[in-house]
Amino acid sequence: MSKTPKNSLQYRFDGPEDAPVLILGPSLGTTWHMWDRQVPELAQSWRVFRFDLPGHGGAPAHAADSVQELADRVLATLDELGVQRFGYAGCALGGAIGADLALRHPQRVASLALIAASPRFGTADEFRQRGVIVRTNGLDPVARTSPERWFTPGFAANQPAITEWAVQMVRTTDPGCYIAACEALAAFDIRPELGRIGVPTLVLVGSEDQVTGPAEARTLVAGIPDARLAVVPGASHLAPVEQPAAVTDLLVRHFSTAWTEQHSALSATPPKPVLAPPMPTSPVAEIAPAEQDESAPAGRTDPYDSGLKVRREVLGDAHVDAALAAADAFSGDFQDLITRYAWGEVWARPGLDRRMRSCVTLTALIAGGHHEELVFHVRAALRNGLTPSEIKEVFLQAAVYCGVPAANTAFKVAQSVIREETTPEG
Repeated sequence: MSKTPKNSLQYRFDGPEDAPVLILGPSLGTTWHMWDRQVPELAQSWRVFRFDLPGHGGAPAHAADSVQELADRVLATLDELGVQRFGYAGCALGGAIGADLALRHPQRVASLALIAASPRFGTADEFRQRGVIVRTNGLDPVARTSPERWFTPGFAANQPAITEWAVQMVRTTDPGCYIAACEALAAFDIRPELGRIGVPTLVLVGSEDQVTGPAEARTLVAGIPDARLAVVPGASHLAPVEQPAAVTDLLVRHFSTAWTEQHSALSATPPKPVLAPPMPTSPVAEIAPAEQDESAPAGRTDPYDSGLKVRREVLGDAHVDAALAAADAFSGDFQDLITRYAWGEVWARPGLDRRMRSCVTLTALIAGGHHEELVFHVRAALRNGLTPSEIKEVFLQAAVYCGVPAANTAFKVAQSVIREETTPEG
């Protein structure tokens, strides 16, 4: 059945109503049908709960741009259903949601399986550029290349029906929700927190996965105290689809063992996996106040960290890393100044959204003839949600008030950047 409130998810149940709940979380661009081949066997012992991401599989298009928000929606849906404790298996973005639940709500998660997952998915720039491509060209370019990312070449060639299913699944996703999910993955980074995942964890990866492969899986296993690794031969990113029997067997063994061990600690007669009772909510850790920087005004929080975060989100990690790396004793104070003032004080203000701030910035750069900075602010405007057509309108308006020669140069600069940023790979 479906749920329509904004804080809930579209979901379905399979399996006995009195069985312990096992959640299966989908990857970006997929639907709950990616788990179809696992459900018949899993549903013999568990009440299997599958959900769709916002705007996927016909689900309501209430976009969520953080993994934490998606995890909160999973919990909100489970709370409505009276489900307190559960096992969780998730693929890629679905795995990120499971890891977030295990970190922030350990009392709810009995056992965890992370499939094709990573503590950080590539770089923020990669996902934000994918969002630019979708916003400009729609989902078709991403849909057409999805089999290359998800399956081994032999499987894609020999299974044309599944390959076409994958393409259509992405193509019918809501573009805005897909872009928001890209933002969620861009911001996701739990590398410093892996040691706090305290539940039994299976880390499962396809041996041929070129997206989040064995190296990322080993990082998870090294960081999570109670984790073990399973590498599935002959599988790429969507291992549950490409090697369904192997993945099903691994999941059955992992969750059966985890539930049996937990029940054995409470009872001497565990006839089958038993849903453990809810545990008390753990106290919230006290957060120590940040050290006050001497350059910050008395009584105010130093805006450097928030400014650096905004600067990276708008301009991209690569650009900011290069600028900071080039700073020396002569220019370092200037980099601190613009990070604190331009990004921490002005760009971080709530009065205008980032789209509007990009419009203002582009106009000011045209008027001042600052063509070098125009290059990376056109790129930033695309990532902030402006389309090439909207940027064109800003430039046309600037031609009237800033002069035709200035706008002429700006069009040439922007044209090159837009082609680079909006041309799909492959």
